[in-house]
Amino acid sequence: MKLVVICGATATGKTALAVECAKRMDGEVVSCDALLVYRGLNIGTAKPTKEEKEGIPHHLIDVAEPTESFSVSDFERRALPIVEDILVRGKTPILCGGTGFYMNAVLFESGFGKTPADPSLREKYEKIAEEEGEEALHSLLANVDPESAAKLHPHDRKRVIRALEIYALTGTKKSDQHDGRMRYPFEAFAFDYPREELYSRIEARVEAMLKAGLVEEVRSLLSSGVPENAQCIQGIGYKEVVEFLKNEVNYSTMSDIIKKNTRNYAKRQLTFFKKMPHLHLLAPQSAARAAEEVLRIYEGN
Repeated sequence: MKLVVICGATATGKTALAVECAKRMDGEVVSCDALLVYRGLNIGTAKPTKEEKEGIPHHLIDVAEPTESFSVSDFERRALPIVEDILVRGKTPILCGGTGFYMNAVLFESGFGKTPADPSLREKYEKIAEEEGEEALHSLLANVDPESAAKLHPHDRKRVIRALEIYALTGTKKSDQHDGRMRYPFEAFAFDYPREELYSRIEARVEAMLKAGLVEEVRSLLSSGVPENAQCIQGIGYKEVVEFLKNEVNYSTMSDIIKKNTRNYAKRQLTFFKKMPHLHLLAPQSAARAAEEVLRIYEGN
């Protein structure tokens, strides 16, 4: 059985489309989102509510504490048995999300996950981070693997070092991991919004998140003991609110920065997913109508 992949930029309606597809294809949704794995990160991640899930099982949401680090390999280790179980039960796995590395970890085999750790290399990179700063370490990655660097925050030291380690040991960029052998046949789908309409949707989403209490959510996470340098707090929306709470920026500036950073992230997502094999672009339309088109293409290929 083929998998269905619902991918693309943030704020394009991926969750609603995945649910509609699952209803028509007897499917279950496997979330491929680097922030939805964290408990307590609800508003800033647009985490689907019980009502939005419409009774469809959703996997790999709320599986990690906000104080934990969660890597692509952690995701792969958890996701593959879930996909296999869905298939064994005769249902359709529907991968849904905007974190390309997570999605590719399910769809493609890669030797990078088996690249052994090199303690001397890690010590070297840790020393650079301590003596020259995490921005300097991130710049090293940007020089050899700009696509991976664009997806990683400078404070995400663990992943930055791993990407540098992979390049040093293999001579191949981590961002090329999708070139591995395909694990499952699949058809991929993404809404193709005009750029200005996409940006308008992003701005509306940010404003809705702030109105829904994003600042209070971040304040609650910090007061519960989640450090401001935690991996989850480096997500867009969260790190900017931390700067606001530290009085480094005012509210209006914070809002503008979140919108700008989200637009930039969306551009990187579009660049990444355009390389996805078997990708079908969908005209903006209701989730129900788009799901019918997905079903037609899926069954016809």
